[in-house]
Amino acid sequence: MTKFDYRKALEEIPHRPGVYQYWDANGELIYIGKAKDLKNRVSSYFVKTNLLNGKTRVLVRKINRITFTIVDTEIDAWLLENSLIKKHQPRYNVMLKDDKTYPWIVIKNERFPRVFPTRKYIKDGSRYFGPYASVGMMHAIMDTIRELFPLRTCNLALTEDNISKGKFKVCLEYQIGNCKGPCEGYQTEEDYEQNLNDIRDILNGKIGVVIRRLKDQLDGAVAELNFEYAHQLKSKLDLLDRYQSKSTVVNSSITNVDVFSIASDQSHAFVNYLKVMNGVIIQTQTVELRKRLDETDAELLSLAIPEIRSRFNSTSKEIIVPFAIGIKAEDLKFTIPKLGEKRSLLDLSLKNALYFKKERLDQYEKLNPELKVERILTQMQRDLRMNVLPRHIECFDNSNFQGKYPVSAVVVFKDAKPSKKDYRHFNVKTVEGPNDFATMEEAVHRRYRRLLDEGQTLPQLIVIDGGKGQLSAALKSLKLLGIDKQVTIIGIAKRLEELYYPGDQYPLYLDKKSETLKVIQHLRDEAHRFGITFHRKQRSLKTFRTELENIPGIGKTSAEKLLKTFKSVKKIREAEDDQLRTVLSEKQIRAVRDYFSHVS
Repeated sequence: MTKFDYRKALEEIPHRPGVYQYWDANGELIYIGKAKDLKNRVSSYFVKTNLLNGKTRVLVRKINRITFTIVDTEIDAWLLENSLIKKHQPRYNVMLKDDKTYPWIVIKNERFPRVFPTRKYIKDGSRYFGPYASVGMMHAIMDTIRELFPLRTCNLALTEDNISKGKFKVCLEYQIGNCKGPCEGYQTEEDYEQNLNDIRDILNGKIGVVIRRLKDQLDGAVAELNFEYAHQLKSKLDLLDRYQSKSTVVNSSITNVDVFSIASDQSHAFVNYLKVMNGVIIQTQTVELRKRLDETDAELLSLAIPEIRSRFNSTSKEIIVPFAIGIKAEDLKFTIPKLGEKRSLLDLSLKNALYFKKERLDQYEKLNPELKVERILTQMQRDLRMNVLPRHIECFDNSNFQGKYPVSAVVVFKDAKPSKKDYRHFNVKTVEGPNDFATMEEAVHRRYRRLLDEGQTLPQLIVIDGGKGQLSAALKSLKLLGIDKQVTIIGIAKRLEELYYPGDQYPLYLDKKSETLKVIQHLRDEAHRFGITFHRKQRSLKTFRTELENIPGIGKTSAEKLLKTFKSVKKIREAEDDQLRTVLSEKQIRAVRDYFSHVS
Protein backbone atom coordinates (compact mmCIF):
# COMPACT_ATOMS: atom_id res chain seq x y z
CA MET A 1 0.00 0.00 0.00
CA THR A 2 1.47 3.36 -1.07
CA LYS A 3 1.95 5.98 1.60
CA PHE A 4 -0.53 8.86 1.53
CA ASP A 5 1.05 11.98 -0.01
CA TYR A 6 -0.62 14.82 1.85
CA ARG A 7 1.42 17.46 -0.03
CA LYS A 8 -0.12 16.43 -3.32
CA ALA A 9 -3.59 16.44 -1.77
CA LEU A 10 -3.05 19.95 -0.36
CA GLU A 11 -2.20 21.29 -3.82
CA GLU A 12 -5.81 20.69 -4.89
CA ILE A 13 -7.43 22.29 -1.83
CA PRO A 14 -8.30 26.01 -2.22
CA HIS A 15 -8.28 28.88 0.26
CA ARG A 16 -12.08 28.85 0.44
CA PRO A 17 -14.72 28.08 3.09
CA GLY A 18 -16.03 24.54 3.01
CA VAL A 19 -16.17 21.06 4.50
CA TYR A 20 -13.39 18.45 4.35
CA GLN A 21 -13.67 14.66 4.73
CA TYR A 22 -10.93 12.22 5.75
CA TRP A 23 -11.06 8.61 4.47
CA ASP A 24 -9.00 5.61 5.59
CA ALA A 25 -7.37 2.87 3.49
CA ASN A 26 -10.59 0.80 3.56
CA GLY A 27 -12.57 3.63 1.99
CA GLU A 28 -14.36 4.43 5.25
CA LEU A 29 -15.20 8.05 6.09
CA ILE A 30 -13.52 8.64 9.47
CA TYR A 31 -13.78 12.40 10.03
CA ILE A 32 -15.68 15.46 8.77
CA GLY A 33 -14.69 19.03 9.55
CA LYS A 34 -15.52 22.59 8.52
CA ALA A 35 -13.21 25.52 7.81
CA LYS A 36 -13.37 29.12 6.70
CA ASP A 37 -10.09 28.40 4.88
CA LEU A 38 -9.90 24.77 3.76
CA LYS A 39 -6.21 24.75 2.79
CA ASN A 40 -5.03 26.30 6.04
CA ARG A 41 -7.21 24.05 8.20
CA VAL A 42 -6.33 20.77 6.49
CA SER A 43 -2.60 21.56 6.33
CA SER A 44 -2.60 22.19 10.11
CA TYR A 45 -3.12 18.45 10.64
CA PHE A 46 0.13 17.58 8.83
CA VAL A 47 2.45 20.43 9.89
CA LYS A 48 4.04 20.19 13.36
CA THR A 49 2.27 16.95 14.20
CA ASN A 50 4.17 16.86 17.50
CA LEU A 51 1.83 19.61 18.72
CA LEU A 52 -1.25 17.44 18.14
CA ASN A 53 -2.81 15.42 20.94
CA GLY A 54 -2.55 11.61 20.89
CA LYS A 55 -6.01 10.93 19.45
CA THR A 56 -5.54 13.38 16.60
CA ARG A 57 -2.14 11.85 15.72
CA VAL A 58 -3.85 8.46 15.44
CA LEU A 59 -6.46 9.99 13.12
CA VAL A 60 -3.79 11.59 10.91
CA ARG A 61 -1.93 8.27 10.58
CA LYS A 62 -5.12 6.66 9.25
CA ILE A 63 -5.85 9.29 6.58
CA ASN A 64 -5.53 7.81 3.08
CA ARG A 65 -7.67 10.22 1.06
CA ILE A 66 -9.06 13.74 1.44
CA THR A 67 -12.18 15.09 -0.22
CA PHE A 68 -13.76 18.49 0.22
CA THR A 69 -16.83 20.56 -0.63
CA ILE A 70 -16.60 24.30 -1.29
CA VAL A 71 -19.45 26.53 -0.07
CA ASP A 72 -20.14 30.25 -0.33
CA THR A 73 -20.00 31.25 3.33
CA GLU A 74 -18.74 30.06 6.67
CA ILE A 75 -22.30 29.57 7.92
CA ASP A 76 -22.98 27.27 4.95
CA ALA A 77 -19.94 25.20 5.95
CA TRP A 78 -21.22 25.07 9.50
CA LEU A 79 -24.64 23.75 8.47
CA LEU A 80 -23.26 21.32 5.87
CA GLU A 81 -20.81 19.84 8.36
CA ASN A 82 -23.64 19.19 10.79
CA SER A 83 -25.88 17.48 8.24
CA LEU A 84 -23.01 15.30 6.93
CA ILE A 85 -22.00 14.22 10.44
CA LYS A 86 -25.60 13.22 11.23
CA LYS A 87 -25.83 11.26 7.97
CA HIS A 88 -22.46 9.43 8.05
CA GLN A 89 -21.58 9.42 11.79
CA PRO A 90 -17.79 9.17 11.29
CA ARG A 91 -15.80 7.39 13.97
CA TYR A 92 -13.72 10.39 15.05
CA ASN A 93 -16.49 13.00 15.09
CA VAL A 94 -18.35 14.11 18.18
CA MET A 95 -21.92 12.82 18.26
CA LEU A 96 -24.78 14.18 20.34
CA LYS A 97 -25.85 11.37 22.63
CA ASP A 98 -29.59 11.64 22.33
CA ASP A 99 -31.96 9.41 20.39
CA LYS A 100 -35.24 10.48 21.93
CA THR A 101 -38.38 11.40 19.98
CA TYR A 102 -39.71 14.55 21.60
CA PRO A 103 -43.41 15.43 21.86
CA TRP A 104 -45.11 18.31 20.06
CA ILE A 105 -48.40 20.11 20.59
CA VAL A 106 -50.33 20.21 17.35
CA ILE A 107 -53.24 22.36 16.22
CA LYS A 108 -54.75 20.10 13.61
CA ASN A 109 -55.47 21.39 10.10
CA GLU A 110 -59.24 20.76 10.09
CA ARG A 111 -62.54 22.48 10.74
CA PHE A 112 -62.86 23.15 14.48
CA PRO A 113 -59.20 22.09 14.96
CA ARG A 114 -58.27 19.73 17.78
CA VAL A 115 -55.30 20.56 20.03
CA PHE A 116 -53.37 17.57 21.36
CA PRO A 117 -49.84 16.22 22.05
CA THR A 118 -48.10 13.99 19.50
CA ARG A 119 -44.70 12.50 18.75
CA LYS A 120 -45.38 12.28 15.00
CA TYR A 121 -44.62 15.30 12.86
CA ILE A 122 -46.85 15.04 9.77
CA LYS A 123 -46.62 17.69 7.05
CA ASP A 124 -50.36 18.04 6.45
CA GLY A 125 -50.74 21.76 7.02
CA SER A 126 -51.22 21.40 10.76
CA ARG A 127 -49.45 23.82 13.12
CA TYR A 128 -46.87 22.20 15.40
CA PHE A 129 -45.38 23.76 18.54
CA GLY A 130 -42.26 22.35 20.16
CA PRO A 131 -40.71 19.91 20.37
CA TYR A 132 -40.75 19.82 24.17
CA ALA A 133 -37.67 18.34 25.84
CA SER A 134 -39.68 18.00 29.05
CA VAL A 135 -42.83 15.88 28.81
CA GLY A 136 -43.88 17.35 32.16
CA MET A 137 -43.70 20.87 30.72
CA MET A 138 -45.77 19.81 27.70
CA HIS A 139 -48.48 18.25 29.90
CA ALA A 140 -48.54 21.34 32.13
CA ILE A 141 -49.22 23.52 29.08
CA MET A 142 -51.91 21.15 27.78
CA ASP A 143 -53.63 21.04 31.21
CA THR A 144 -53.65 24.85 31.31
CA ILE A 145 -55.13 25.06 27.79
CA ARG A 146 -57.86 22.52 28.60
CA GLU A 147 -58.82 24.38 31.77
CA LEU A 148 -58.92 27.73 29.98
CA PHE A 149 -60.65 26.83 26.75
CA PRO A 150 -63.41 24.32 25.97
CA LEU A 151 -62.24 22.40 22.88
CA ARG A 152 -63.46 19.31 21.14
CA THR A 153 -61.46 16.09 21.60
CA CYS A 154 -63.39 13.83 19.20
CA ASN A 155 -62.10 13.03 15.70
CA LEU A 156 -65.44 13.53 13.93
CA ALA A 157 -65.45 15.12 10.48
CA LEU A 158 -67.19 18.36 11.45
CA THR A 159 -67.93 19.60 7.96
CA GLU A 160 -70.64 22.18 7.50
CA ASP A 161 -72.74 19.64 5.59
CA ASN A 162 -72.43 16.93 8.28
CA ILE A 163 -73.44 19.35 11.03
CA SER A 164 -76.38 20.76 9.11
CA LYS A 165 -77.69 17.24 8.47
CA GLY A 166 -77.53 16.49 12.20
CA LYS A 167 -75.23 13.47 11.84
CA PHE A 168 -73.70 13.92 15.31
CA LYS A 169 -74.90 14.16 18.88
CA VAL A 170 -73.11 15.91 21.76
CA CYS A 171 -71.19 13.60 24.10
CA LEU A 172 -70.27 13.58 27.80
CA GLU A 173 -67.55 16.23 27.21
CA TYR A 174 -70.30 18.69 26.34
CA GLN A 175 -72.38 17.69 29.38
CA ILE A 176 -69.51 18.35 31.82
CA GLY A 177 -68.55 21.66 30.18
CA ASN A 178 -65.32 20.64 28.44
CA CYS A 179 -66.74 21.25 24.95
CA LYS A 180 -69.32 23.74 23.57
CA GLY A 181 -70.82 21.22 21.13
CA PRO A 182 -69.72 22.38 17.66
CA CYS A 183 -70.82 18.94 16.39
CA GLU A 184 -74.47 20.03 16.77
CA GLY A 185 -73.84 23.64 15.79
CA TYR A 186 -73.91 24.98 19.39
CA GLN A 187 -70.58 26.82 18.82
CA THR A 188 -69.66 28.98 15.85
CA GLU A 189 -66.35 28.80 13.99
CA GLU A 190 -65.64 32.43 14.92
CA ASP A 191 -65.99 31.71 18.65
CA TYR A 192 -63.87 28.55 18.35
CA GLU A 193 -61.20 30.47 16.35
CA GLN A 194 -61.02 33.13 19.06
CA ASN A 195 -60.03 30.42 21.55
CA LEU A 196 -57.44 29.09 19.10
CA ASN A 197 -55.87 32.57 18.76
CA ASP A 198 -55.35 32.66 22.52
CA ILE A 199 -53.94 29.12 22.47
CA ARG A 200 -51.46 30.02 19.70
CA ASP A 201 -50.29 33.04 21.70
CA ILE A 202 -49.78 30.92 24.82
CA LEU A 203 -47.82 28.30 22.88
CA ASN A 204 -45.68 31.08 21.38
CA GLY A 205 -44.95 32.40 24.86
CA LYS A 206 -47.16 35.48 24.47
CA ILE A 207 -48.95 34.95 27.76
CA GLY A 208 -49.05 38.70 28.46
CA VAL A 209 -51.01 39.26 25.22
CA VAL A 210 -53.66 36.73 26.29
CA ILE A 211 -53.86 38.24 29.79
CA ARG A 212 -54.42 41.75 28.39
CA ARG A 213 -57.08 40.42 26.01
CA LEU A 214 -58.91 38.68 28.87
CA LYS A 215 -58.71 41.79 31.05
CA ASP A 216 -60.32 43.87 28.29
CA GLN A 217 -63.08 41.28 28.00
CA LEU A 218 -63.48 41.28 31.80
CA ASP A 219 -63.85 45.07 31.87
CA GLY A 220 -66.47 44.83 29.12
CA ALA A 221 -68.42 42.11 30.95
CA VAL A 222 -68.46 44.14 34.18
CA ALA A 223 -69.61 47.26 32.31
CA GLU A 224 -72.48 45.24 30.84
CA LEU A 225 -73.27 43.79 34.30
CA ASN A 226 -72.69 40.29 32.92
CA PHE A 227 -71.26 39.03 36.21
CA GLU A 228 -71.46 35.32 35.41
CA TYR A 229 -69.27 35.79 32.32
CA ALA A 230 -67.01 38.14 34.28
CA HIS A 231 -66.52 35.43 36.90
CA GLN A 232 -65.51 32.94 34.17
CA LEU A 233 -63.00 35.44 32.77
CA LYS A 234 -61.60 36.17 36.24
CA SER A 235 -61.07 32.42 36.81
CA LYS A 236 -59.17 32.22 33.51
CA LEU A 237 -56.99 35.19 34.49
CA ASP A 238 -56.14 33.59 37.84
CA LEU A 239 -55.24 30.34 36.09
CA LEU A 240 -52.98 32.15 33.61
CA ASP A 241 -51.31 34.07 36.44
CA ARG A 242 -50.55 30.79 38.22
CA TYR A 243 -49.21 29.28 35.00
CA GLN A 244 -47.05 32.33 34.31
CA SER A 245 -45.63 32.25 37.85
CA LYS A 246 -44.35 28.73 37.17
CA SER A 247 -42.57 29.89 33.98
CA THR A 248 -39.15 31.47 34.11
CA VAL A 249 -39.83 35.08 33.13
CA VAL A 250 -37.16 37.51 31.98
CA ASN A 251 -37.36 40.94 30.39
CA SER A 252 -40.25 40.89 27.93
CA SER A 253 -38.13 42.78 25.39
CA ILE A 254 -36.01 39.64 24.94
CA THR A 255 -37.89 37.68 22.31
CA ASN A 256 -37.08 34.86 19.91
CA VAL A 257 -33.59 34.22 21.33
CA ASP A 258 -31.60 30.98 21.64
CA VAL A 259 -29.21 30.60 24.58
CA PHE A 260 -26.39 28.04 24.60
CA SER A 261 -23.78 27.18 27.23
CA ILE A 262 -21.35 24.30 27.74
CA ALA A 263 -19.68 22.47 30.64
CA SER A 264 -17.03 19.87 29.86
CA ASP A 265 -14.34 17.61 31.27
CA GLN A 266 -11.68 15.39 29.70
CA SER A 267 -14.06 13.03 27.91
CA HIS A 268 -17.58 14.54 27.95
CA ALA A 269 -19.31 17.84 27.28
CA PHE A 270 -22.82 18.97 28.19
CA VAL A 271 -24.56 21.65 26.13
CA ASN A 272 -27.63 23.41 27.52
CA TYR A 273 -30.20 25.13 25.30
CA LEU A 274 -32.82 27.67 26.36
CA LYS A 275 -35.49 28.98 24.00
CA VAL A 276 -36.80 32.44 24.98
CA MET A 277 -39.98 33.93 23.51
CA ASN A 278 -41.51 37.20 24.70
CA GLY A 279 -39.60 37.16 27.95
CA VAL A 280 -40.49 33.54 28.81
CA ILE A 281 -38.30 30.44 28.59
CA ILE A 282 -40.55 28.07 26.68
CA GLN A 283 -38.09 25.25 25.96
CA THR A 284 -34.96 23.87 27.59
CA GLN A 285 -32.77 20.88 26.90
CA THR A 286 -29.31 19.60 27.85
CA VAL A 287 -27.50 17.18 25.55
CA GLU A 288 -24.38 15.13 26.15
CA LEU A 289 -21.44 14.91 23.75
CA ARG A 290 -18.64 12.38 23.97
CA LYS A 291 -15.27 13.80 22.92
CA ARG A 292 -13.33 11.99 20.22
CA LEU A 293 -10.27 14.19 19.57
CA ASP A 294 -9.99 16.40 22.67
CA GLU A 295 -12.09 19.06 20.98
CA THR A 296 -12.26 22.54 22.49
CA ASP A 297 -15.46 23.90 24.01
CA ALA A 298 -15.78 26.31 21.07
CA GLU A 299 -15.55 23.43 18.57
CA LEU A 300 -18.09 21.35 20.48
CA LEU A 301 -20.53 24.25 20.80
CA SER A 302 -20.26 25.03 17.09
CA LEU A 303 -21.21 21.40 16.38
CA ALA A 304 -24.08 21.26 18.87
CA ILE A 305 -25.80 24.55 18.00
CA PRO A 306 -26.96 23.69 14.44
CA GLU A 307 -28.01 20.19 15.53
CA ILE A 308 -30.12 21.45 18.43
CA ARG A 309 -31.60 24.33 16.42
CA SER A 310 -32.55 21.86 13.71
CA ARG A 311 -34.10 19.48 16.24
CA PHE A 312 -36.24 22.23 17.75
CA ASN A 313 -37.00 23.98 14.44
CA SER A 314 -35.55 27.23 15.77
CA THR A 315 -35.66 30.29 13.54
CA SER A 316 -34.16 32.71 16.08
CA LYS A 317 -31.88 35.30 14.55
CA GLU A 318 -30.00 35.94 17.80
CA ILE A 319 -27.95 33.30 19.61
CA ILE A 320 -26.49 34.01 23.07
CA VAL A 321 -23.20 32.15 23.70
CA PRO A 322 -20.53 32.31 26.45
CA PHE A 323 -17.63 32.93 24.04
CA ALA A 324 -16.83 33.32 20.35
CA ILE A 325 -17.30 30.08 18.42
CA GLY A 326 -15.72 31.20 15.16
CA ILE A 327 -18.96 31.44 13.15
CA LYS A 328 -19.95 34.55 11.21
CA ALA A 329 -23.24 34.84 9.35
CA GLU A 330 -25.18 37.77 7.96
CA ASP A 331 -28.55 36.40 9.04
CA LEU A 332 -27.42 35.31 12.53
CA LYS A 333 -26.27 37.45 15.44
CA PHE A 334 -24.04 35.82 18.08
CA THR A 335 -24.13 37.73 21.37
CA ILE A 336 -21.62 37.32 24.22
CA PRO A 337 -23.26 39.28 27.06
CA LYS A 338 -21.25 40.63 29.98
CA LEU A 339 -24.04 42.20 32.04
CA GLY A 340 -27.80 42.53 32.21
CA GLU A 341 -30.73 40.22 31.47
CA LYS A 342 -28.97 38.35 28.69
CA ARG A 343 -26.02 37.63 30.97
CA SER A 344 -28.47 36.30 33.58
CA LEU A 345 -29.96 34.01 30.94
CA LEU A 346 -26.50 32.73 30.04
CA ASP A 347 -25.71 32.13 33.71
CA LEU A 348 -28.98 30.21 34.11
CA SER A 349 -28.12 28.07 31.09
CA LEU A 350 -24.63 27.36 32.46
CA LYS A 351 -26.09 26.43 35.85
CA ASN A 352 -28.27 23.84 34.08
CA ALA A 353 -25.31 22.49 32.09
CA LEU A 354 -23.17 22.16 35.24
CA TYR A 355 -25.99 20.46 37.16
CA PHE A 356 -26.58 17.99 34.32
CA LYS A 357 -22.84 17.32 34.11
CA LYS A 358 -22.58 16.63 37.85
CA GLU A 359 -25.61 14.31 37.85
CA ARG A 360 -24.45 12.35 34.82
CA LEU A 361 -20.85 12.00 36.06
CA ASP A 362 -22.11 10.88 39.47
CA GLN A 363 -24.07 8.14 37.71
CA TYR A 364 -21.04 7.06 35.69
CA GLU A 365 -18.81 7.01 38.75
CA LYS A 366 -21.27 4.97 40.81
CA LEU A 367 -21.23 2.32 38.10
CA ASN A 368 -17.48 2.65 37.50
CA PRO A 369 -15.69 3.89 40.66
CA GLU A 370 -12.34 3.82 38.87
CA LEU A 371 -13.56 6.66 36.64
CA LYS A 372 -13.78 8.96 39.65
CA VAL A 373 -10.25 8.03 40.72
CA GLU A 374 -8.90 8.74 37.24
CA ARG A 375 -10.77 12.03 37.05
CA ILE A 376 -9.48 13.23 40.43
CA LEU A 377 -5.91 12.17 39.70
CA THR A 378 -6.01 13.81 36.27
CA GLN A 379 -7.34 17.00 37.83
CA MET A 380 -4.58 16.91 40.46
CA GLN A 381 -1.95 16.37 37.79
CA ARG A 382 -3.23 19.43 35.91
CA ASP A 383 -3.68 21.66 38.98
CA LEU A 384 -0.28 20.81 40.47
CA ARG A 385 1.54 20.99 37.11
CA MET A 386 2.86 17.44 37.31
CA ASN A 387 4.15 15.25 34.49
CA VAL A 388 2.57 12.05 35.85
CA LEU A 389 -0.58 11.07 37.73
CA PRO A 390 -0.07 11.30 41.53
CA ARG A 391 -1.18 7.73 42.27
CA HIS A 392 1.13 7.48 45.30
CA ILE A 393 1.17 10.52 47.64
CA GLU A 394 2.87 10.89 51.04
CA CYS A 395 2.37 13.65 53.60
CA PHE A 396 4.62 14.54 56.59
CA ASP A 397 3.65 16.25 59.83
CA ASN A 398 5.58 16.99 63.07
CA SER A 399 4.21 17.05 66.63
CA ASN A 400 5.69 18.15 69.99
CA PHE A 401 4.55 19.48 73.37
CA GLN A 402 6.28 22.69 74.41
CA GLY A 403 9.36 21.53 72.58
CA LYS A 404 9.34 18.12 74.28
CA TYR A 405 8.58 14.65 72.97
CA PRO A 406 9.05 15.52 69.25
CA VAL A 407 7.72 12.93 66.81
CA SER A 408 7.04 12.89 63.08
CA ALA A 409 4.47 10.98 61.02
CA VAL A 410 3.97 10.14 57.35
CA VAL A 411 0.65 9.05 55.85
CA VAL A 412 0.25 7.40 52.45
CA PHE A 413 -2.54 7.83 49.91
CA LYS A 414 -2.85 5.52 46.92
CA ASP A 415 -5.29 6.41 44.16
CA ALA A 416 -6.44 9.39 46.26
CA LYS A 417 -7.44 7.16 49.20
CA PRO A 418 -5.71 6.46 52.54
CA SER A 419 -3.50 3.35 52.62
CA LYS A 420 -3.30 2.99 56.41
CA LYS A 421 -1.12 -0.11 56.37
CA ASP A 422 1.63 2.07 54.89
CA TYR A 423 1.46 4.81 57.56
CA ARG A 424 4.69 5.27 59.51
CA HIS A 425 5.84 7.30 62.53
CA PHE A 426 9.29 8.37 63.70
CA ASN A 427 10.80 9.02 67.12
CA VAL A 428 13.21 11.87 66.52
CA LYS A 429 16.81 10.74 67.17
CA THR A 430 19.16 13.50 66.00
CA VAL A 431 17.36 16.67 67.07
CA GLU A 432 17.74 18.34 70.45
CA GLY A 433 15.13 20.86 71.58
CA PRO A 434 12.24 22.40 69.61
CA ASN A 435 13.50 22.48 66.02
CA ASP A 436 10.65 21.77 63.59
CA PHE A 437 12.82 22.21 60.48
CA ALA A 438 15.47 19.76 61.65
CA THR A 439 12.77 17.29 62.72
CA MET A 440 11.24 17.42 59.23
CA GLU A 441 14.66 17.00 57.63
CA GLU A 442 15.38 13.88 59.70
CA ALA A 443 11.96 12.27 59.09
CA VAL A 444 12.09 12.77 55.32
CA HIS A 445 15.66 11.48 55.11
CA ARG A 446 14.92 8.37 57.18
CA ARG A 447 11.73 7.62 55.21
CA TYR A 448 13.28 7.71 51.74
CA ARG A 449 16.63 6.29 52.76
CA ARG A 450 14.73 3.19 53.83
CA LEU A 451 12.58 3.06 50.67
CA LEU A 452 15.71 3.28 48.54
CA ASP A 453 17.55 0.62 50.57
CA GLU A 454 14.59 -1.76 50.32
CA GLY A 455 14.09 -1.11 46.59
CA GLN A 456 10.55 0.22 47.07
CA THR A 457 8.92 2.68 44.67
CA LEU A 458 8.98 6.38 45.47
CA PRO A 459 5.79 8.47 45.61
CA GLN A 460 4.97 10.80 42.74
CA LEU A 461 3.96 13.58 45.15
CA ILE A 462 5.20 14.55 48.62
CA VAL A 463 3.17 17.02 50.71
CA ILE A 464 4.80 18.81 53.64
CA ASP A 465 2.53 20.21 56.33
CA GLY A 466 4.09 23.65 56.76
CA GLY A 467 5.36 26.66 54.90
CA LYS A 468 8.61 27.51 53.15
CA GLY A 469 10.86 26.57 56.08
CA GLN A 470 9.59 22.99 56.45
CA LEU A 471 9.54 22.61 52.65
CA SER A 472 13.19 23.70 52.37
CA ALA A 473 14.20 21.28 55.14
CA ALA A 474 12.45 18.37 53.39
CA LEU A 475 13.97 19.32 50.02
CA LYS A 476 17.43 19.33 51.60
CA SER A 477 17.00 15.65 52.53
CA LEU A 478 15.74 14.76 49.05
CA LYS A 479 18.77 16.43 47.47
CA LEU A 480 21.09 14.60 49.85
CA LEU A 481 19.50 11.31 48.69
CA GLY A 482 19.66 12.40 45.04
CA ILE A 483 15.91 12.03 44.40
CA ASP A 484 14.79 15.68 44.35
CA LYS A 485 14.27 15.51 40.56
CA GLN A 486 12.31 12.26 40.72
CA VAL A 487 9.35 13.48 42.79
CA THR A 488 7.14 16.56 43.08
CA ILE A 489 7.20 18.15 46.53
CA ILE A 490 4.93 20.92 47.83
CA GLY A 491 4.21 22.54 51.18
CA ILE A 492 0.76 23.54 52.45
CA ALA A 493 0.48 26.44 54.89
CA LYS A 494 -2.49 26.26 57.27
CA ARG A 495 -3.60 29.90 57.39
CA LEU A 496 -4.82 30.42 53.81
CA GLU A 497 -4.26 26.93 52.42
CA GLU A 498 -1.36 28.21 50.29
CA LEU A 499 0.64 25.67 48.30
CA TYR A 500 4.37 26.32 48.02
CA TYR A 501 6.80 24.93 45.47
CA PRO A 502 10.58 24.82 46.00
CA GLY A 503 12.20 27.98 44.68
CA ASP A 504 8.86 29.61 43.85
CA GLN A 505 8.44 32.99 45.53
CA TYR A 506 4.66 33.11 45.26
CA PRO A 507 2.27 30.43 46.54
CA LEU A 508 -0.36 28.65 44.47
CA TYR A 509 -3.97 29.19 45.50
CA LEU A 510 -6.49 26.55 44.44
CA ASP A 511 -10.25 27.00 44.37
CA LYS A 512 -11.56 26.24 47.86
CA LYS A 513 -14.05 23.79 46.34
CA SER A 514 -11.56 22.02 44.06
CA GLU A 515 -11.14 18.28 44.51
CA THR A 516 -7.35 18.69 44.35
CA LEU A 517 -7.35 20.90 47.44
CA LYS A 518 -9.78 18.55 49.19
CA VAL A 519 -7.42 15.59 48.68
CA ILE A 520 -4.44 17.62 49.96
CA GLN A 521 -6.44 18.81 52.98
CA HIS A 522 -7.47 15.22 53.70
CA LEU A 523 -3.80 14.20 53.53
CA ARG A 524 -2.78 17.02 55.87
CA ASP A 525 -5.59 16.30 58.35
CA GLU A 526 -4.87 12.58 58.33
CA ALA A 527 -1.15 13.18 58.90
CA HIS A 528 -1.98 15.52 61.77
CA ARG A 529 -4.39 13.01 63.33
CA PHE A 530 -1.95 10.12 62.99
CA GLY A 531 0.95 12.20 64.29
CA ILE A 532 -0.98 13.56 67.29
CA THR A 533 -2.20 10.08 68.24
CA PHE A 534 1.36 8.73 68.20
CA HIS A 535 2.68 11.80 70.03
CA ARG A 536 0.14 11.43 72.85
CA LYS A 537 0.99 7.76 73.22
CA GLN A 538 4.71 8.49 73.39
CA ARG A 539 4.22 11.34 75.83
CA SER A 540 2.12 9.11 78.11
CA LEU A 541 4.67 6.30 77.99
CA LYS A 542 7.54 8.64 78.78
CA THR A 543 5.57 10.25 81.61
CA PHE A 544 4.74 6.83 83.10
CA ARG A 545 8.33 5.64 82.70
CA THR A 546 9.58 8.77 84.50
CA GLU A 547 7.16 8.06 87.36
CA LEU A 548 8.29 4.40 87.63
CA GLU A 549 11.94 5.47 87.66
CA ASN A 550 11.18 7.39 90.88
CA ILE A 551 10.72 4.02 92.64
CA PRO A 552 13.95 2.97 94.44
CA GLY A 553 15.52 0.01 92.63
CA ILE A 554 13.61 0.56 89.38
CA GLY A 555 15.80 1.86 86.62
CA LYS A 556 15.13 2.80 83.00
CA THR A 557 15.33 -0.79 81.73
CA SER A 558 12.97 -2.17 84.38
CA ALA A 559 10.51 0.70 83.82
CA GLU A 560 10.40 -0.02 80.08
CA LYS A 561 9.86 -3.76 80.72
CA LEU A 562 6.98 -2.99 83.10
CA LEU A 563 5.27 -0.66 80.62
CA LYS A 564 5.80 -3.05 77.75
CA THR A 565 4.27 -5.91 79.75
CA PHE A 566 1.42 -4.16 81.58
CA LYS A 567 0.83 -1.14 79.29
CA SER A 568 -0.13 1.27 82.12
CA VAL A 569 0.77 2.26 85.69
CA LYS A 570 -2.74 1.31 86.84
CA LYS A 571 -2.32 -2.29 85.66
CA ILE A 572 1.10 -2.47 87.32
CA ARG A 573 -0.45 -1.36 90.62
CA GLU A 574 -3.25 -3.98 90.30
CA ALA A 575 -0.98 -6.86 89.18
CA GLU A 576 -0.44 -9.92 91.42
CA ASP A 577 3.05 -10.72 92.71
CA ASP A 578 3.26 -13.76 90.41
CA GLN A 579 2.65 -11.51 87.45
CA LEU A 580 5.27 -8.99 88.56
CA ARG A 581 7.86 -11.77 89.02
CA THR A 582 7.98 -12.22 85.25
CA VAL A 583 9.69 -8.82 85.10
CA LEU A 584 11.00 -7.87 88.57
CA SER A 585 13.00 -9.37 91.41
CA GLU A 586 11.54 -9.88 94.92
CA LYS A 587 13.34 -6.79 96.17
CA GLN A 588 11.93 -4.68 93.29
CA ILE A 589 8.42 -6.05 93.89
CA ARG A 590 8.55 -4.93 97.56
CA ALA A 591 9.79 -1.50 96.46
CA VAL A 592 6.90 -1.20 94.01
CA ARG A 593 4.33 -2.24 96.62
CA ASP A 594 5.78 0.17 99.15
CA TYR A 595 5.78 3.06 96.60
CA PHE A 596 2.16 2.62 95.55
CA SER A 597 0.95 2.22 99.15
CA HIS A 598 2.36 5.66 99.96
CA VAL A 599 1.12 7.26 96.70
CA SER A 600 -2.46 6.02 97.08
